[in-house]
Amino acid sequence: MVIRIYKPNTPGTRNRGVASFNEITTKNKPERSLITANHRARGRNNQGLITIRHRGGGHKRRYRVIDFKRNKHNIAARVASIEYDPNRNARISLLHYQDGEKRYILTAQNIKVGTTLMSGPDAEIQIGNSLPLENIPLGLEVHNVELIPNNGGQIVRAAGTSAKILAKEGKYVTLRLPSKEIRLIRKDCYATIGVVSNGEHNNITIGKAGKKRWLGIRPTVRGVVMNPCDHPHGGGEGRSPIGRKRPITPWGKAALGVKTRKKRKASDIYIVRRRK
Repeated sequence: MVIRIYKPNTPGTRNRGVASFNEITTKNKPERSLITANHRARGRNNQGLITIRHRGGGHKRRYRVIDFKRNKHNIAARVASIEYDPNRNARISLLHYQDGEKRYILTAQNIKVGTTLMSGPDAEIQIGNSLPLENIPLGLEVHNVELIPNNGGQIVRAAGTSAKILAKEGKYVTLRLPSKEIRLIRKDCYATIGVVSNGEHNNITIGKAGKKRWLGIRPTVRGVVMNPCDHPHGGGEGRSPIGRKRPITPWGKAALGVKTRKKRKASDIYIVRRRK
């Protein structure tokens, strides 16, 4: 992917960069059999109360059903198209299986239209194929990794991410995740070989507030400019400090740099080295 830089003709285009979409094929509409209704709660609960701030609006989206399980084993599939998905930062590929079924999967880097892919224990070691971790050689990069067998890939699915296989011992395989955390995963969990596509997504510059609204993100107001009744940082004359030992959330909990992972979580035994 290439980042296209705008000329500074207006304040909104100064320093603005967008994806060139040069890897997207000419297919304009998603596969109709693989889209479903997409109810977006916009940060509200079943009573209509805001439970997550700064969400709402944005362009209407149609949800593409992604095959994270890759459980169609030993049946070859051809990459028919590479498409844009508004619900994630990675690209998706439409697979046409030999038996006539169609499925969407996450696109790996260097996958082209016409490539033949396969999943299963006997699949070849090539980019885009899905195999159990015990069948993938050491040192290879993988993505869409399962945490529980047959549950589908749950981690390493964002654009440009990959996990590296470091070791195999007993029932577990040691992976280094994108966060630099080293974790044990069961050897019979499936993973896809390669790096997730659209790796330059983090180089995109939004450029203007309006594009944030297109993405469904509403404005964020600093607590220090609010009134005391609205935020613990609020109040004071002029530009005053927060008046506390450390920054806190609107609900009085510590913020900025505080670990939020639950203590004594059941999966702690599988973490060899925590993320930095």
